[in-house]
Amino acid sequence: MDDRTPSTAGAAVRRPHRADARRNFDKLLAAARTAFAEQGSGAPLEDIARTAGVGIGTLYRNFPTRQALFDAVYVGEVEELCRAAQDVAHLPPWEAFSAWLDRFVSYVATKRAISDELNRDSEMFRASRVAMYEAGEPLFTRAQEAGEARRDASFDDVLRMITGIIATGYVSDEQRGRVLRFALDGIRTDKD
Repeated sequence: MDDRTPSTAGAAVRRPHRADARRNFDKLLAAARTAFAEQGSGAPLEDIARTAGVGIGTLYRNFPTRQALFDAVYVGEVEELCRAAQDVAHLPPWEAFSAWLDRFVSYVATKRAISDELNRDSEMFRASRVAMYEAGEPLFTRAQEAGEARRDASFDDVLRMITGIIATGYVSDEQRGRVLRFALDGIRTDKD
């Protein structure tokens, strides 16, 4: 049995087969994602295990090194981003793309927290990037074809713009949301 998400087959997190072990694995990933986002890549592994409700031995059994945990958190984020594209594909073109971008914002926040720990030359990183583009680009293309997104913008342009906006410090989440909406208004051609 292969527990990889189809669109991330080249860079998938391999979850344990037993249900209880898979639950612990997923709790560890969720706790690590939160800890890294709040405390950075130096978050204590003991705290991550405690938050997940497991012992440190369970953490090390699943993630023998801190790097293995970073990689799993990153790939897990990409898998969720790919699933999000599938989940919103039925929506009208602009709505689908902007909903996917909302999930992309979370991905950027996690990636930023562990960015220095990721090996950008690794096969995992390259495969994750390909999977992310394969998931999101069709949503953007569909919005362009519907006349709702600028044709002179590329998917890569949009992702770089959103990434840059997220990297900036804000007074509040509301302010960040407003700035993101301003940016998206610059891409959208069919504004309501």
